[in-house]
Amino acid sequence: MNVVAELCPGRDCPHCPRLVAFRQENRTRHPDWHNAPVPSFGPIEAALLIVGLAPGLRGANATGRPFTGDWAGDLLYATLLTKGAARGSYGEHAADGLELVDCRITNAVRCVPPGNRPTPAEAKACRGFLIDEMAAMPRLRVVLAIGGFAHDAVLAARGCRRSAFPFVHGQRHDLPDGLTMVDSYHCSRLNTNTGRLTEAMFDAVVTASLAVLQH
Repeated sequence: MNVVAELCPGRDCPHCPRLVAFRQENRTRHPDWHNAPVPSFGPIEAALLIVGLAPGLRGANATGRPFTGDWAGDLLYATLLTKGAARGSYGEHAADGLELVDCRITNAVRCVPPGNRPTPAEAKACRGFLIDEMAAMPRLRVVLAIGGFAHDAVLAARGCRRSAFPFVHGQRHDLPDGLTMVDSYHCSRLNTNTGRLTEAMFDAVVTASLAVLQH
């Protein structure tokens, strides 16, 4: 059995009726898009796992790779390249040859949700894949949670109470099982356009996440 392949839901995963219906709509409208659960990207041996919200409609849902094809990916991959956590060049498609270095990227919910807003029930339905993802990473030490939804998903996957680890941009959380989680506002165009998240702020949280691995 290919353990890595088992970490992603099947192409026609039936668990979330709303997402199944939206997936089918998009397959009809855009038959050349990925339109399926998006697999994780990066080596399973990585020590850093970046967890996002869910695939973007015209980003990962179209390209089949997390954070690829939209503004969030532009910022994320540019930052990882400057930090040595990626090599190659980011071409906004899954065949651009980009490689991650000691870093892996996934989403709390693997299918694109309407309006970019998954429900708590959809997060719960997909939680087992996040649990298995982290369990399959033998060197995992740090999780960078991109947004509050991802933060909550990681805590639920690790069996931690949200009240004990509130989401705060730039905050480092040392979880009881030894995993470190660093919080970031989501690197969406909305957040960067409004100034809630600047490129410097995002650079700082990526730097902080990688710094944990040096100790």
